[in-house]
Amino acid sequence: MSVGSDQPLEICDIEPGLWIWRLPHPQWTPGLDWQQMVTCTCVEAGDQTILLDPLAPPDAAKGFWQRLEQRPPTAVVVLKPDHVRDADCFIDRFGASGFGPRLYFPDDLPKNELEPIDPGYRLPGGLEALYEGRGRLETPVWCPAQRTIVFADALTERNGELKIWSTPWHQERVVPALRKLLELPFERVIISHGEPLHSREEYERALERMPFGR
Repeated sequence: MSVGSDQPLEICDIEPGLWIWRLPHPQWTPGLDWQQMVTCTCVEAGDQTILLDPLAPPDAAKGFWQRLEQRPPTAVVVLKPDHVRDADCFIDRFGASGFGPRLYFPDDLPKNELEPIDPGYRLPGGLEALYEGRGRLETPVWCPAQRTIVFADALTERNGELKIWSTPWHQERVVPALRKLLELPFERVIISHGEPLHSREEYERALERMPFGR
C-alpha cells in the first residue's frame, strides 16, 4: 500500500491476530544511526486490540484506518521513553487505554496520562512487559498467543544480521537478561529498526555477536 510517492506504507499480516505496518519516521534525517522505515505492531488477543509503539499514517491511508475501525484499538503501549510517537493520536481517536514508561524526555511527553509499566506488568490481552537489561527503560512485550516478543530498540538489524544495540554494560547485564528470555517459548521477534521479523534461532545468534554501535 502507498499513501503517496514520498511516504510509503507497508502492511504485513504475520499470522492471525498479529500484523505490522511500516512507514518513514517523520523525524528521520540522513546520518542518524537508525533506518528511516520503522515498524509498528498490532496484536489481537481475546477481545483486546493492542498497538505497540504506533506511528500514525496520514488520513489518506484509508485502507489502514478502515482496518483499525473494524476492530478498534483498546490499548496503546509505548515501549520506550523516546517512542511516544503518535500514541496520543490513537488514544484520542479510539478511546483506547494508554500504557508506557515511568519517565519520558522533556521534549517528547505524551499528552495523555499513560499507566506506568515495569517488567512483569500484565497488559490487556495477557501480554507481558519484559526486562531487557539495557537500563534505557525499555520494556519489550511478550505476546503468548502469537509466540512473539516485540522490541523497541534493544535489538536492531544491520546487513541482514540481528544485533543487540550496544551499551557499556553489554556483557554484564544485557546478554544475561536477553538470554533469560529464551525461557519463553517464543518463535519470533519483531524489532522497530531494520528488517522487522527474525526467528528464535537468529535471536540466539544475536546473543553471540558483537553489539551494534560503539
